[in-house]
Amino acid sequence: MRYFSLNNRKHSASFEQAVVKGLAPDKGLYFPEKIPHLSSGFFKKLDKLSKTEIAFEAIKDFVGDEISEAALLDIIDETLDFEFPVVPVEKDIGTLELFHGPTLAFKDVGARFMAGSLGYFIKKGNLGKITVLVATSGDTGGAVANGFLGVEGIDVVILYPKGKVSEIQEKQLTTLGKNITALEVDGAFDECQDMVKKAFLDEEITSKRQLTSANSINIARWLPQMFYYLLAYKQLSNHKEKLVFSVPSGNFGNICAGLVAREMGLPVDHFVAANNENDVVTRYLKTGEYEPRSSVQTISNAMDVGNPSNFARVLELFKNEYGALKKHLSSYSFSDSETKRAIKQVYEKDGYVMDPHGAVGYLGLKSFMKENPGFYGTFLETAHPVKFLDVVEKSIGKKIEIPKAIQSVMEKEKRSIPIKDYKELKDFLMK
Repeated sequence: MRYFSLNNRKHSASFEQAVVKGLAPDKGLYFPEKIPHLSSGFFKKLDKLSKTEIAFEAIKDFVGDEISEAALLDIIDETLDFEFPVVPVEKDIGTLELFHGPTLAFKDVGARFMAGSLGYFIKKGNLGKITVLVATSGDTGGAVANGFLGVEGIDVVILYPKGKVSEIQEKQLTTLGKNITALEVDGAFDECQDMVKKAFLDEEITSKRQLTSANSINIARWLPQMFYYLLAYKQLSNHKEKLVFSVPSGNFGNICAGLVAREMGLPVDHFVAANNENDVVTRYLKTGEYEPRSSVQTISNAMDVGNPSNFARVLELFKNEYGALKKHLSSYSFSDSETKRAIKQVYEKDGYVMDPHGAVGYLGLKSFMKENPGFYGTFLETAHPVKFLDVVEKSIGKKIEIPKAIQSVMEKEKRSIPIKDYKELKDFLMK
């Protein structure tokens, strides 16, 4: 499989090159030259296949022969060593819980798969030391830190916006030490992401450090997210209604991977991109005009993105045809007050505790199903509610039990390096 740059189709790379580089030299995102197709027979026999077997069939053509079959199976096995249950919430609505991994967030899957792939390439070749440079608006940092912790030949540098991630999220990315360094940026997530992209194009830095990104701009972080939807469909395939997934969306890597799975043959009828007040895609689907804006801070902070990188991949998937995109994707946005109210109401009515991101997904799903009856809907719970203790406990009026793994993290000392601008990032990377 070759991957071309969305900025210049003439530039292409192998899977390994795309993973190692992260971003094309022209700053474009890599995109597969073709989307493989999974047969209807594959979907009919899902209930007989293990998680690893399902994921292997989905990802193998994207990887090709660049990772041996045995090694790829091992990477997938380690990536998916926890559960992905679809839990009923109310009539015709369930939630896909993606928070049963080590950092209690959906990004554990992509981070672990990328760490395994990059570790394989380092052992196989003469790559030398690699620096993984990543920006986080919340859960990416912890998942990447955990996934790459102690991986030989890799240093990890994480940029996160000061005061704009939850206390638990901050602890998860600032307390591990070893090969993990956290940079606390005086700014918003978009500024962190812009710094990362700028560093990739800075020849002074790249002449001294081999950089790659573990944001969902990297294909090894982005593509494995399709596993969620396949594993969910295995549990949902007995429903006679049409199926819709509602995905809390920030940088749009997760929902884009779901749309790739649909293009591969996944029998899902529709997707909903649920936004908080950072609603650039919601507005685009209403007006046809794509206008990035500065992000605003919300209680669903992992979605506080004003210029979602992966939306370029979504557009490419639909050949930039607005009508085709609208046929398969809807979008709604919600305020913090609506989000808090949903957390409270669902808990009181159904006894289910949602995190703020899942609550936005739930609201998006309810809005779609009100306009489109006859669907069974699944919203994604992308993080454990304990990661947003203050908001959730105030919303439901009840204390949440903190898992032991989180308690141990909270007791550790935060270690981060404050920076204000790109110059300070560059100075750190040039040392």
